[in-house]
Amino acid sequence: MTRKFPSAPALGRPMSAARPSQQARDMIALRRSASKHHLTAPGPQGDELTELLNVAARVPDHRRLEPWRFIVFTGNARAKFGETLARIHGNNTPDADQQSTLEAAGLPLRAPTVVAVISSPDTAHKTPVWEQELSAGALCYNLLLAANAAGWAGAWLSEWITFDKSVDEALGLGPDERIAGYIYLGTATMDSPERARPQIEAKITHWSA
Repeated sequence: MTRKFPSAPALGRPMSAARPSQQARDMIALRRSASKHHLTAPGPQGDELTELLNVAARVPDHRRLEPWRFIVFTGNARAKFGETLARIHGNNTPDADQQSTLEAAGLPLRAPTVVAVISSPDTAHKTPVWEQELSAGALCYNLLLAANAAGWAGAWLSEWITFDKSVDEALGLGPDERIAGYIYLGTATMDSPERARPQIEAKITHWSA
């Protein structure tokens, strides 16, 4: 595999505190999620996906707790997970119609590669759990940026499958773990139009003692 990202530097090597880059500025300023309805094969697989996850894990992580992990769905595993989601949906909604059951089964099939980012905090550690959960959120976003930089389209979604305890059990989550989000990665079949953006001035206050 031809690497798309540089290898991590040697442990302890001094690194630049800033890396000015017009390409990076352009990508961040124009970042846009792909539509979940417009992702298709191919998607990152094997070593290329592992490289993306390595890069994505370079996020703020106070005291180096690594309070997150990944569950990857590719190939037939997506359909198998979809069968589990359909069963859970049926249990949750006894009067569910066929259409909604099919939709539940099809959730993991919307992209060739789906990565569940699991927030896995150390609740006994002095580092606040909220701080550890924010690290997992940063990882989700970093994975999207890394995928975009490598040429893949992506979307970060939650939906009901992020918050359902039966889904947590099916995925083997621990009592203190939760799903930070599902990252859908693949090739976009069409461009996504720009959407309305916040008026930042209305979000800013300046503290004065």
